Amino acid sequence: MTARIEQFDIVTAAELADMIFPPISYVVDGYIAEGLTILAGRPKAGKSWLALNFGTAVASGGVALGSIRVEAGDVLYLALEDNRRRLKRRLQQIMQGAPAPERLHLVTKSPRVGEGLIEAIDNWRKTVLRPRLIIIDVFGKVRQPRRGKESYYDEDYRSLEPLKAAAESWQLAIVVIHHTSKREDAFDPFDAVSGTTGLTAAPDTVLVLARSSQGTTLYGRGRDIQEIDMAVSFDSVTGQWVTLGNTSEVFRSDERGKILNALKSTAAPIGPREIAAVSNMKDANVRRLLGKMVASGEIEKAGYGCYRLTFSNPGNGGNSGHTQ
Repeated sequence: MTARIEQFDIVTAAELADMIFPPISYVVDGYIAEGLTILAGRPKAGKSWLALNFGTAVASGGVALGSIRVEAGDVLYLALEDNRRRLKRRLQQIMQGAPAPERLHLVTKSPRVGEGLIEAIDNWRKTVLRPRLIIIDVFGKVRQPRRGKESYYDEDYRSLEPLKAAAESWQLAIVVIHHTSKREDAFDPFDAVSGTTGLTAAPDTVLVLARSSQGTTLYGRGRDIQEIDMAVSFDSVTGQWVTLGNTSEVFRSDERGKILNALKSTAAPIGPREIAAVSNMKDANVRRLLGKMVASGEIEKAGYGCYRLTFSNPGNGGNSGHTQ
């Protein structure tokens, strides 16, 4: 019996250059494109609220993150760590008296990947008018069990690969909620995603919701989105997440204000260590910003290792340490 030999599906560079592809379709412009997205964050960071924000916005053709108008479509939300009572309470908080969207479909129990999940989603997809977004909250409830001596990387990748293939085949977005680790020293936000690098290699996009002493950020990178690094805020009354602006600009303004207030609090020039103590900032952050603030004219050096307010800066209110 002759063995069947698989053939490559080859395209030449010239043929590829002549091909016309439709533009990337975004479900939430700049954040969620068609394909597989991982949304990761620490427990109680607000991942589920953010996911439900996305779901209600798309299902109602409303606004996401406070300012992004989204196109309406059908949404399937697998809230696998919730019950219907909790979901109802969250929806009422988010909708603030507006009618709950008919196109948001909620599930609290589901099979796993490889045990009927893809087929169940496919069945739902065929019953609605325009499926656009599927949210799985959380990954641990649907991931496949490890096989024998299979590596943890292979286990992670194998659990996500069918979801990625389905999203691509169906031309819609699948968002999978996952946890980040307790690492405080992660150089790259992706390093904090719990598990192996298979969890960041398989998806098309990875979003990380992270809290720090400065505030909360939503960081993201993907194959079809530009890099995101936004400061965000959660309104506990409305249950809504909103963007505040680029993280570096929002947090830098806050830190610079703390440095200016520290310099205003003393008549004599002071050094980075004293500024850090007064402003309750990290010494490294203070030293990093001082040079930039001198260059921008906000403050000036008053000698080796000492700084004071610039008298000509109108925001300093004349308290510069200079003789008037």
